[in-house]
Amino acid sequence: VQWSEFCIENMNILLWKNFQRLPNSRLFQPRMLCLYNNTHGFEEDEIKKKLQQFMGGSVDLSKEDDGIGLLTLNNPRFMNAFTGTMMIELQERITELEDWKDGKGLIIRGAGNTFCSGSDLNAVRALSSSQNGMNMCMFMQNILTRLMRLPLITAALVQGKALGGGA
Repeated sequence: VQWSEFCIENMNILLWKNFQRLPNSRLFQPRMLCLYNNTHGFEEDEIKKKLQQFMGGSVDLSKEDDGIGLLTLNNPRFMNAFTGTMMIELQERITELEDWKDGKGLIIRGAGNTFCSGSDLNAVRALSSSQNGMNMCMFMQNILTRLMRLPLITAALVQGKALGGGA
């Protein structure tokens, strides 16, 4: 808890120092752009229906008045493994961040003693057909690409373990 408070308090200093070095092209990157769409055989609605079957955990977002967001992967019972509903919630939180006009920075952290242990293996096993696996990978690739393109300085607060796809 002390370390995360330290990071939040000092994020404004980091923002100011790094903002001056940030290339203008990074500020004007297209947002909400997906890498994959129907022409690639990717059916987002179909994979979201399947992912909703794997419940548990949450992806929480708090937006502070000073422009710092805190995104928490909250599934500590399973080392913050991404369940299907968490993948969908991450997409929703990214959309919120894309629309956040006052945002300056983002800290991503895991609840408890683990940052993230990747995907929930129950969901991965259940979606083991090649088409389902490809759709889940494309879904997450789109989300992570949008996260990367956010016009926010982003830092991961890795406390404890970061395993598998969570590394």
